[in-house]
Amino acid sequence: MRGDVAEMDGVSALPRKNGELDFAEPWESRAFGIAVAASEAGAYDWEEFRQGLIADIGAWEAGHTEDDGWSYYDRWLASLEVLLSEKGIVTPAELHDRMHALEQEDDHDHTGGH
Repeated sequence: MRGDVAEMDGVSALPRKNGELDFAEPWESRAFGIAVAASEAGAYDWEEFRQGLIADIGAWEAGHTEDDGWSYYDRWLASLEVLLSEKGIVTPAELHDRMHALEQEDDHDHTGGH
């Protein structure tokens, strides 16, 4: 993992368990990977993403309590979506359409059972 990603601290520190990154759901690891890959591809500077994440966490904390359903990776994904939209990489409409498609996929049985 890139040093600038691994060394994030403070409110932007990555959730860890026993020193390893901790992802509660598969989508969280995908969102993490997309953010890192997009930065490595030159879509944006990692510090730009990190600062957006810090601002998003701060805004969420100002209006909520942890009892309101805190999720680090919800904030991560929201920050990523905003940055990709600001950079013109994706539009809000494209994000909406993709989220709708993913929700439809989640409504189907993926276990392979009949």
